[in-house]
Amino acid sequence: MTNTSKTVENRGNSAQTEGFEVARKAILPKALEMAAFDGWTSAMLDAAAREAGFSYGTLRATVRTAFPAGVIDLITYWAAQCDSEMRVTMAAPDFAGLKIREKVAFAVRARIDVLRPHKEAARRAAAYLALPPNAARAAKLAWATSDSIWRGLNDKSTDFNFYSKRAILTGVWTSTFARWLADDSEDEAETCAFLDARIENVMQIEKLKAKIRKTGFDPNASIAFLARLRYRCPPTREDA
Repeated sequence: MTNTSKTVENRGNSAQTEGFEVARKAILPKALEMAAFDGWTSAMLDAAAREAGFSYGTLRATVRTAFPAGVIDLITYWAAQCDSEMRVTMAAPDFAGLKIREKVAFAVRARIDVLRPHKEAARRAAAYLALPPNAARAAKLAWATSDSIWRGLNDKSTDFNFYSKRAILTGVWTSTFARWLADDSEDEAETCAFLDARIENVMQIEKLKAKIRKTGFDPNASIAFLARLRYRCPPTREDA
């Protein structure tokens, strides 16, 4: 299949699923209620569609088109909605005046705030994503949240820093999310302390990198150089 054919096919699939946005929005709230008790299963998805008002005759076709891969697509859709809500919170007027570490902490807390009303559903979703067949999608979702945060911070990096920032923040987000799932205290103080500690760790790493750069050695450049060797990319002027 040519690239043009693939593009046309992807556009066709996108247009088809976009037509079922109303169905997705109707099914998701019902699914979140049920998943807290029944877990993330195909049977739960069908039941959520029935509760959303879709008749038996159109239910399977609706579910297959709205969520082609089933439950994993439903979780992906929920994650995207959570990321969008987090970005809305980050657009608050007082957000711009915060320091970078405060902005990151604010964003991670905002993401958790969106999940809080459905904590048990989130816990069960995490267990579902932890299954080996879902590992790749889980990694993509964590990366997407990290990327959404950095874009909300107006990150302009396009070099190796683009990837290193997101990789580090992905670790902060996933570890904090896991700590939050295990934190059943009313004020979630342990989660807040855990997040602050992780951000402090990251800031210390950045300070160390800054000190190293003053010696004339760029740690990011060295890693990029090794990556080019691994994939046999041609050297750049900086490598000469």
